[in-house]
Amino acid sequence: MILATIIANCIVLALEQHLPDGDKTPMSERLDDTEPYFIGIFCFEAGIKIIALGFAFHKGSYLRNGWNVMDFVVVLTGILSTVGTEFDLRTLRAVRVLRPLKLVSGIPSLQVVLKSIMKAMIPLLQIGLLLFFAILIFAIIGLEFYLGKFHTACKDIHTDEIMQEAPCGKESPSRLCPNGTECKEYWQGPNYGITQFDNILFAVLTVFQCITMEGWTNLLYYSNDASGSAWNWLYFIPLIIIGSFFMLNLVLGVLSGEFAKERERVENRRAFLKLRRQQQIERELNGYMEWISKAGKSYGLSNM
Repeated sequence: MILATIIANCIVLALEQHLPDGDKTPMSERLDDTEPYFIGIFCFEAGIKIIALGFAFHKGSYLRNGWNVMDFVVVLTGILSTVGTEFDLRTLRAVRVLRPLKLVSGIPSLQVVLKSIMKAMIPLLQIGLLLFFAILIFAIIGLEFYLGKFHTACKDIHTDEIMQEAPCGKESPSRLCPNGTECKEYWQGPNYGITQFDNILFAVLTVFQCITMEGWTNLLYYSNDASGSAWNWLYFIPLIIIGSFFMLNLVLGVLSGEFAKERERVENRRAFLKLRRQQQIERELNGYMEWISKAGKSYGLSNM
C-alpha cells in the first residue's frame, strides 16, 4: 500500500503545472487537494514504525536507520509545508522531490544499488582525477594544433557575407573556398563558438564533448576542413580510444565491482541471519523437548 501511495504521489507531482506569479491551473488546484491525504498516509506509516521499533534511544530503533531518517525528514517537511500556508514556509514544498526516494527504502534491491553507488564514490573520485589529467593532456595538444583554426569561413568577396558556416583554409589539403568567395576571419566557430581550442577552458570542454562521443565526428570534419585530413586522425582516434573506450568504461567497471561486492555482502548477511534463526529455533525446540521429558519424568515419579 505504501509503495502504491508513493508511486501515486510521484504521478501527482509530475502532473503539476507551475505558472508565473504563483498562479495555478484548475488541475493543479485539484492535485493540491490530495496533499493532506498523502501526508496522512506517510504519517501513519511513520507512526506505525515508531510504535513497533521505538523512536531513537535504543539499538534498532526508528531513527537508527538511515532510510527511516530520510522518511522522517520527508514526513516532517510535508507537515511543515502544509502548515506553512500561514507561516510562509511554502518553500519547504520543494523537499517533496525527495518522496520518490521513499521507493528505495521499500525495495531492498534498490538499496543495494544505491549503497553500491555511494561506496563507489572514493574509487570514482580517483578515476575522475585520472580522467581529468587525460582530458587536460589532450586539451593542451589541441591548443597546439587547432588554436584559432575554427574561426575562418568562406565569405563573399564583395559583400563579406559568410556563405558557408564551416572552417576553411587557404592552402591545400584544407578545404578551399569556391570562386567568388575567400577564406577570411572572423566566424564565431562551431556550436556558437563553444567548440574551439582557443583557450584551455574551452579546449577541456571540447575534449570532454569528444570523449562522450557526442558530435566528435563533426569536430573531426571541421579540423579536416581547417588543416587537411592527413594527420588529424592521429589526434582524434587516440582521444576516442583512450578517453571514451577506456577511461569512461573504468567508471562502469568500478560501479559493477562495487555492486557485485554489495550484493555478495547482502546475500552473506541474509544467509547468516537465516542460519542464526535456524539455530535459535533448534535451541528453543531442544529446550522445549527437554522440558517435556523432565515434565514426563516428574509426572511418572509422582504417580509412583
